[in-house]
Amino acid sequence: MTHSSTPSSSVALTRSLAVGSLVGLIVLGLAWEMWLAPLRPGGSILALKVLPLVVPLAGLLKNRMYTYRWVSLMVWLYFTEGVVRAWSDVLPLSRALALLEVLLCLVLFAACAWHVRLRLRNAAETRRPTESPVPRSP
Repeated sequence: MTHSSTPSSSVALTRSLAVGSLVGLIVLGLAWEMWLAPLRPGGSILALKVLPLVVPLAGLLKNRMYTYRWVSLMVWLYFTEGVVRAWSDVLPLSRALALLEVLLCLVLFAACAWHVRLRLRNAAETRRPTESPVPRSP
């Protein structure tokens, strides 16, 4: 296998899924709390919950492995919020938005975990020696 600086199609796909689902969570969080189903008319301070999601966006776009790892842990906070609100919110629209949040969180987690796994596997394959084994002496 030859080493190239361009990522494989699977790595590129996982990166696209991770970035897309993260941006989706940011847009959903803002739209949900400001216009679609805010807790108070005119918007809610809960819209600030998207700020921690903006932080890793640059790291994902720059393809930083560490960012993929910690985002896969942070996303469970938003998953939990989505599950709680899907179960407890009274408005049907808010429940649907919560389920969409849960779905985006699952996609983000899967994309980050798959991305890390693929990149670690690719790195291990490039480190393997390509030489023939040295003959052993009797």
